[in-house]
Amino acid sequence: MSLFEKVNQEITLAMKARNEDRLRTFRNVKASFLLLQSSGVEIAEDAYLKAIQKMAKQVRDSIDIFEKENRMDLANKEKSELVILQELLPTQMSEEEILKMVQEIILQTNAQGMKDLGKVMPAVMKATAGIADGKLISEVVKRLLG
Repeated sequence: MSLFEKVNQEITLAMKARNEDRLRTFRNVKASFLLLQSSGVEIAEDAYLKAIQKMAKQVRDSIDIFEKENRMDLANKEKSELVILQELLPTQMSEEEILKMVQEIILQTNAQGMKDLGKVMPAVMKATAGIADGKLISEVVKRLLG
């Protein structure tokens, strides 16, 4: 079953269960998918996945802002949306797994310090596409090179 079909099925299930959080989240995802399709070009599964990842990143940013502003009601709403979005995403790599991968790539590229950040980051981002958080990757790379 494609991601688009899964989202449509989840919308139906959320309506039947009268689960407003799930319904709102999956409707947002479907709206994002429909925006992608509006170009008229056939969309690959990975484009749908990237759209969900982008939404999850936006939700994480919103959570940070709401927590800084002490708006826990809104932060909790966003956290529930993030949990639902993560159901659609592949399992993310742990910090330890990212650390091992970055160390291997640093050895492969012969990176010596922060001046080689431009060599390491693209290689790590390509190797971890969709399965690791970019912010966490950046922190690990900078810590190892710095």
